Amino acid sequence: MIEASNQGREAVNPISLSRRTFLAKSWYFGALYTAAKLLPMPALASELAEDSRLSQTPLVDKGFASVRKIAEGLYATISDPSKGFQTVCNGGFLVGKDGALLLEGFISVAGAAFQMDALRMVSQVPVKGALDTHYHFDHSMGNAFFGSNGIPLWAHANTAKRIVESYGAMQGADKAAFLGPLENVVKEAKTETARKHRQEYLAHVTNVFDISNSTVLALPNRPIDPSKLPMKVDLGGTSAVIESYPGHSGTDLIVRVPEQNVVYAGDLLFSGMYPVCFDAQATVSGWRQTLKTFASWDKDTLFVPGHGPICGQEGVALLRALFDDIEEQAQKMHKAGVPATEAADLYEVPEKYKNVGIFAWDFSIGPTITKLYAEWGAK
Repeated sequence: MIEASNQGREAVNPISLSRRTFLAKSWYFGALYTAAKLLPMPALASELAEDSRLSQTPLVDKGFASVRKIAEGLYATISDPSKGFQTVCNGGFLVGKDGALLLEGFISVAGAAFQMDALRMVSQVPVKGALDTHYHFDHSMGNAFFGSNGIPLWAHANTAKRIVESYGAMQGADKAAFLGPLENVVKEAKTETARKHRQEYLAHVTNVFDISNSTVLALPNRPIDPSKLPMKVDLGGTSAVIESYPGHSGTDLIVRVPEQNVVYAGDLLFSGMYPVCFDAQATVSGWRQTLKTFASWDKDTLFVPGHGPICGQEGVALLRALFDDIEEQAQKMHKAGVPATEAADLYEVPEKYKNVGIFAWDFSIGPTITKLYAEWGAK
């Protein structure tokens, strides 16, 4: 079922709404994160232990996510999927004298409600809007919370279309028919490594299919034209700038507070994790240029990534280094005549990156290599 996020809708109890689906989801989320090998991560990168802007004590910590103050009027919601799946991605909120802005719909209504409850612990100002940094399911499946509570939902102008095309198309589809081609790919894998990577991919797509079929897909009702960005949002003493950059999904927005050197980067920054490049509109060259831009900002810039711990410029530097290493290995394979489809399975994680998280291989390293090959005009 798909609905627009409309103002004036009768409020519903978000916790009871989400509970009907959460218990059913738990088992396959477990499979997802087993496949993804995501380990618990600290909410803060170790380099930020002495940053005076950050509260070292969370405002609230529910295990699956914690919220902490990161600057004046700015808060970050950091997820720990090893302890629950109500949020999964990171988010946050900005609070001024006149209004507040929520960031991300998360993966469930319960996740969006949790962040709203945290906001109300510090302020009762009206919520000016909520913003999805991009359309992916772990950032948008809780959007119905905003519609049911009369909160305008902002997003890139193409976000609603991509939600419908990607997840609306799964609703009501025959599961066996939908997943059958992927199951065949697993069976036809020529190596054990390839089979393992295809199985991880199948597990993840199965999860997305099940989530899509147990969720009301709520669409943004305040589309943002990227050609009209940057856009300043004044909340009363706290101002933010919404900007658009290429890289992860084709619908990526960030929220930047230049006066305090804080950036809510969405999935244009994975902290302590390999980049996720599976999206058809992801661009490796574009993403690397975006990271170059991030690196050009003040050395004290604080980043709230889409996933992983809050970080500084060292987090940007690590993601750039990961892209560099993938390209270096891919170049060697390309020059040796290895086809893109084979090269995608042959990357070797260097010892120095053994502790860097990898979401399912075919969502991160594999498509990064095939997209590099495509940019080189190779197959």
